Amino acid sequence: MVAMYLRKSRADKEAEARGEGETLSRHQDILTALAAKMGLTIGAIYKELVSGETIAARPKMQQLLLEVMQGKWDSVIVMEVERLARGDTKDQGTVAEAFKFSGTKIITPTKTYDPNNEFDEEYFEFNLFMSRREYKTINRRIQTGRTAAFRDGWYIAGTAPYGYEKVKHKGDKGYVLEIVEHEASVVRMIFQLYTCGELQPDSEYQRFGSYQIRDRLNDLHIPSRSGGAWSASSIMDIIRNPVYTGYQRWSWRKVQKTITNTGAIIESRPKNDDCAKIRGRFEPIITEETFNMAQNIRKNKKTIHIGCSNTLQNPLSGLVYCSNCHSLMTRQISNTKARYPILRCPNSKCRTISSPIYLIEKKIIDGLREWVVRYELKWNEKPQENTSNTLFLLDNSIKSLTTQREQTVKQLSKTYDLLEQGIYTLSVFQDRRKILEDKKTAIEEELSHLHQQVENIQLQEQAKIAFIPTTKRVIDSYWDTEDMETRNSMLKEILDHVDYTRSERTKKGQRDTAVFELHFYPRLPENH
Repeated sequence: MVAMYLRKSRADKEAEARGEGETLSRHQDILTALAAKMGLTIGAIYKELVSGETIAARPKMQQLLLEVMQGKWDSVIVMEVERLARGDTKDQGTVAEAFKFSGTKIITPTKTYDPNNEFDEEYFEFNLFMSRREYKTINRRIQTGRTAAFRDGWYIAGTAPYGYEKVKHKGDKGYVLEIVEHEASVVRMIFQLYTCGELQPDSEYQRFGSYQIRDRLNDLHIPSRSGGAWSASSIMDIIRNPVYTGYQRWSWRKVQKTITNTGAIIESRPKNDDCAKIRGRFEPIITEETFNMAQNIRKNKKTIHIGCSNTLQNPLSGLVYCSNCHSLMTRQISNTKARYPILRCPNSKCRTISSPIYLIEKKIIDGLREWVVRYELKWNEKPQENTSNTLFLLDNSIKSLTTQREQTVKQLSKTYDLLEQGIYTLSVFQDRRKILEDKKTAIEEELSHLHQQVENIQLQEQAKIAFIPTTKRVIDSYWDTEDMETRNSMLKEILDHVDYTRSERTKKGQRDTAVFELHFYPRLPENH
C-alpha cells in the first residue's frame, strides 16, 4: 500500500501562469500511471494546497510524516524527493529520519529510494541538500527583484488595498494601482470623519472614532472589500496606510520568529509604521496633510481637536474618560427638544449613560473646591521641620555613599595594577573585580534611589507653594469666561484627566440631578 504526495513548486506556478495547465492534476495522472505499471495500490492522496517553506506550514505533510513513522505505508510516491522537504536542515533531518526508521521507500518516476540502502540514503540526503541550496538561490533572486521593483515604484503586494485595483502597466512587467472611484470616495469619507468630523445642527463639527465610522458605513450598507460588514480594525488599517497618499511600504508586517521555553518556534507579524516607504507609480486619494493629521489623532488621543471649525466647543475636550471602557468622552448635541450639549462615550458597545456637559463642569469645579480644602489640611498636618530634617538626612546619606563609590572605583583601578605587577593571579583578579563591581553597582542604585527621594520632596514643596494657588485661581475665575478653549486650558493646567461613571438614567424632569460619579487625577499627587 502506497501514499501519494502532491505539492506545487515555484516553477509549477510560473508554468501555470504561462497556460501550461494545472500542475497537481498532471502530476497525479503521471504518478497514478507509474503506480499501475509497478502494480502498486494507492491508499491515499495528499494534496498540499498551501505554500510553505517549513513542515510546520504544511498540514498534509505533517499528517503524511506521522503515518510514515507509524509504519502505515510501504512506500510514498512523489514526483521528486525535493517535494517532500525544501526547508531548513532540521526539517530535512525530520523527513530523512521518518523514512529511515520506518523503512518506508520513496518512489519517483526516475528512481526508487530505499532508506535502508546506504547509497540510496546518501543520494536522498544529497538531493535534499541541493534542493535547499536551489531554494535559497531562487528566493534570493526573487527578493532582489522585488526590492528593485519596490524602489522603482512598482506595486509588488499581492492584492490592492481598498480604493484601488492592481493592473499591469502597458509595455512593462510591473504592476501599478488605479483608483476605483466608488471605493476612493469611501476612503475620503473615512479620513474626513476621522480628522474633521461631521457638521452638527449647532454648526459644530463632531469628529468620529473608528467604531463610529464603522457603524456609519454599515448603516449606509456600503460593503467592505470582502463584501461583508466593516470592522473598526479595518477602518484603522485604512487610516494608517500611507498608500492613500501615493506611498507604498516595505516590511510593514515583517515576520518575526521567537523560540519558546519548549523549543517551539512562534511567528508573529507586528505592525511597524516606521518601515521603509517610497513614492509609488500611482495617484494618491488623499493629501499628505490629511494623512499626517489622522496619524497625530491616532497616536495622541488626548490632543485637543477643534475639527474644521475655528472654535473649540467642548470645555472638557481631552479630559474626561469613560471608566467602563476607557474611551475618551466626546461632545454631542442631545436628541431632545432642548438640544443641549452632552458628553457621551463614543463606544457603541459601551453602556455608560451620557450627561449634560454643564452638569459635569459644575461637579468638577465643586469637587476641586472640596479637594483643595482636604489638600491644605494634609499639608498643614506636616510640619516644615520634618521636611527639612528629611532632606538633611538624605543629603548626608548621599555624601557618604558618594565617598564609598569613589573609594570602590579606586580599589577597582588598583586591582588592575596588582594584576600587571603579578601580585594577583588571573583567578584572584577576576574574583576581586567581581566583588568590587557588584559593590559599585549596589552603591549607584542606592544613590539613584536617594536622589529620586530628594527630587520628589522638592516637587512636593513646589506643589505646596504653587499648585494650591493655581487651583484656587481656576476655581474662582472658571465661570467668569464663556470661551470654551480658555476653560479647557484652565482645567488641563491642574488636571491630568477625569474618570466618568454613570449607569442609571434620571427620571423625567430631573435633568439637573447629577447621578454620575467623577474621579479626579490632578497633575500632582493628592497625598504628599
